[in-house]
Amino acid sequence: MPRTARIVISGYPHHIIQRGHNRQVVFACDEDYLHYLDNLREWKEKLECKVYAYCLMTNHVHLVIEPSEDERRLAQLMKRIAGRQTRYVNKLEKRTGSLWEGRYKSSPISTNEYLLACCRYVELNPVRAGIVGEPGGYRWSSYGRKIGSQNEDWLDFDPCYLGLAGSAKKRADKYRDWVAGTIPEGEWELIRQSLQRGQLTGSNRFVDEIEQKIEKRVEFRGQGRPRKAVK
Repeated sequence: MPRTARIVISGYPHHIIQRGHNRQVVFACDEDYLHYLDNLREWKEKLECKVYAYCLMTNHVHLVIEPSEDERRLAQLMKRIAGRQTRYVNKLEKRTGSLWEGRYKSSPISTNEYLLACCRYVELNPVRAGIVGEPGGYRWSSYGRKIGSQNEDWLDFDPCYLGLAGSAKKRADKYRDWVAGTIPEGEWELIRQSLQRGQLTGSNRFVDEIEQKIEKRVEFRGQGRPRKAVK
């Protein structure tokens, strides 16, 4: 069966997941996580991409990244960091072969409708997996930076997060409360399905907007109405 062409659009954030080959362990110790983050920081700066959220799990990674004006740089970024992690692990373990599944999955996000929701989805991964009781207890995600408990100055604050409040402390408090709040029914399933299908995370209005932009029909619809912004 031929692969569906990946939709990548400059100027829009993208939700990305990449899994270890056959769900194998990718990060076995702190140094493995740190090596990945070092390369993510280096290549996002070189390729002028913005990283809004991340969560590194034992056998997969979730990212929210906005490519530069050249959408090809998203694939270039993923290729560089995946390749470096593979070489690093193979050298340590004296092995060869692939560390990752052959193809990462990605979904362009409607910024005003679902960007904050996708960041929350990413940062709540360890909670959903039962690793921690609350996202602040997990070291390897962007949540700590958002609430002011980690100093990762390379992480980019997205426009929706910045719009939560006028000061850093108020933004952090508001984001913490929002992440801990009630998740709207169907939100997680919508985000998950959009990512798994490689389609758009947004309303039908967003699909229409992107179809006009790329001059191509987007097959999957039915994402529902736009979510209300955080207040």
